[in-house]
Amino acid sequence: MTEHANKLNGKIIVITGASSGFGRESAIRLAAMGAHLVVCARRTDLLETLQEEIENQGGRILIVTCDVSKPEDVQKLADAAISKFGRIDIWINNVGVGALGYFWDIPIEDHARLIDVNLKGLVYGAHAALRHFVEKGDGVLVNVGSIDSEVPLALQNTYAATKAAVLSLSRTLNEELKLYGKNDIKVATIMPWAVDTPWWVHAANYTGHKPRMTAMDDPDIVIDKIVLACTDPKEEMPVGPKASGSNIFHRMFPDWSEHVTAKISKEESDKGGYAPPTTGSIYSPMKEGTGVEGNIRERMEKEDKNN
Repeated sequence: MTEHANKLNGKIIVITGASSGFGRESAIRLAAMGAHLVVCARRTDLLETLQEEIENQGGRILIVTCDVSKPEDVQKLADAAISKFGRIDIWINNVGVGALGYFWDIPIEDHARLIDVNLKGLVYGAHAALRHFVEKGDGVLVNVGSIDSEVPLALQNTYAATKAAVLSLSRTLNEELKLYGKNDIKVATIMPWAVDTPWWVHAANYTGHKPRMTAMDDPDIVIDKIVLACTDPKEEMPVGPKASGSNIFHRMFPDWSEHVTAKISKEESDKGGYAPPTTGSIYSPMKEGTGVEGNIRERMEKEDKNN
């Protein structure tokens, strides 16, 4: 067992959004390192499948059906973890939904739903985790943001706003913990570039095109960073060269970088095949998109050949 895995052996880790994508694979990897998991999502059937897989490998896992936009659900998640394992050591706020399109074309209800899930849901998780961490004296909170946390992408307007809020909250929490003398509690923000996960399938979409983005990253590099953050948390953790480069260039040339990324976002969107307006899974779970990858890159290759 590696030194990194040794640090995670026996740790109690809560992961939201564990039915697919980053959350699902992070749970599998952390369980393999000896962590005891409490995972949640809306799709109970997929959580049961994850539970079976982890338990078959000798891991310990508790599943909780939960909608993070409901504070009572998030508190139920925290209470279940403490009741089962006696404490929480690491909390991974991983849930995020999207809505693609020009701001005025997206219904106001969809904008509100993104705020309910991506911002309020994260606040509820952070609040439950930090109240517990402050009482026990240590802990790690991992918030999954986006490169949108630093560089707002056109056609991802309110999603970008919520992810900017994630980073701002994380920065503030770290400062407050220092003021309060809780130096053994850390808050990290994961900041990936566009990644080929089911997020694109689950997003509400009003662009008229199937969702896509240039040079998508593989989910593995983001999951690596989430696992790393559990033992070596940093306030800002851009993932991969594209996210790191965008982060740097936006700080040096904000207007230029926003203009360039807006053009890229629009040009890439226009290459996608026709797609009717949809609310995706932002209100109700979908049967589609159950794995770690979204198979978006495969579709993009076919679209590029036809363009």
